[in-house]
Amino acid sequence: MSKKVVLAYSGGLDTSVCIPLLKEEYGCDEVITVAVDVGQPREDVARAEEKALKISDRHFTLDVRDEFVKDYIFPLIKANGDYEGYVMGTSIARPLIARKVVEIAEQEGAAALAHGCTGKGNDQLRFEAVFRQTDMEVIAPMRDMNLTREWEIDYAKKHGIPVAVTTSKPWSVDENIWSRSIEGGKLEDPGSIPPEEIYQWTVSPEAAPEGQIMTIGFENGVPISLDGKKMGGVELIETLNRIAGSHGVGRTDMIEDRVLGLKARENYEHPAATVLLTAHRDLEKLVLTRAELKFKKGVDEQWSELAYYGLVDEPLYADLNAFIDRTQQRVTGTVTVKLHRGSVIILARTSPYALYSEDLVSFDSATIDQKDAEGFARYHGFQARMFKRVMKN
Repeated sequence: MSKKVVLAYSGGLDTSVCIPLLKEEYGCDEVITVAVDVGQPREDVARAEEKALKISDRHFTLDVRDEFVKDYIFPLIKANGDYEGYVMGTSIARPLIARKVVEIAEQEGAAALAHGCTGKGNDQLRFEAVFRQTDMEVIAPMRDMNLTREWEIDYAKKHGIPVAVTTSKPWSVDENIWSRSIEGGKLEDPGSIPPEEIYQWTVSPEAAPEGQIMTIGFENGVPISLDGKKMGGVELIETLNRIAGSHGVGRTDMIEDRVLGLKARENYEHPAATVLLTAHRDLEKLVLTRAELKFKKGVDEQWSELAYYGLVDEPLYADLNAFIDRTQQRVTGTVTVKLHRGSVIILARTSPYALYSEDLVSFDSATIDQKDAEGFARYHGFQARMFKRVMKN
């Protein structure tokens, strides 16, 4: 009986060597590859498709950029998505990619699902949180066979599989419209300084121009315009990636705690994400109450952890989104920022829902009788004063 498998395919080293391995080691007769376009460079998508058509039995390329932005990135912005300082790009894309792979597998009547993730990283968990909701077998050759990058490079050469990775530059790059991650090789040493060549979206802050001021418009927590020009989500993020990247904005070099407990050195680029998240947080401070901001901080942290783990089908994830969406009904307005040599500086913000009164807060206004605050001041710190008196006695 034939065994048909559908492989989540990126066109990189890991997923490319998976194709012959699935046939040689797992008895698969037909390997169908699925490349999901979540905003990779056009040439990378085309290259992956060209390669897959040569080395797989059948291939699908799915353009889901609009869906990714609308259903995954916009909720992330509303939740100020951040895991230990990591602007989540790879993690938030994995559930969508996995769901699309499952759709093709069900359409094609496949018996198994496969991915090229290792047993040391997070992506295996994110893919399989979705894959294992089906009755199909899940195959992970990299993990099952305990493969190394060097072994894979040699294996690819023997099987005539073209790969850009070399033993001298073994960068593992994952890219979508929201972020670009670079890892592997000398980057695995937390004491090494990353070579400038690993960066493609951002110029070195030292080489950036003087600065640029721009205004971002939000509606219900979602970015809708740049400098007054309305844009769809994909266009807005791509435009902001280009502009902010030219100012050196959006580099992260960090030690990250993976789900399994391993600490890893990770390098990221995320220009648009840095600007939009900075502006969104600032606008929330203008329109949400102190109690809302305090409570939402904990909600955002829990949301981010679930998203990082790939647990977007956990019921709590939907519960948290319900609360977050309610708060975002007032997160409408504009935020003006300055992009300057790697930094995003908030300059101004406006909103029709601002919980702010220039008249009430001004030192030049007598609308509030300052004498009224004396009663509050008499009781402020009351217990601390009592404590000192007791201790004196």
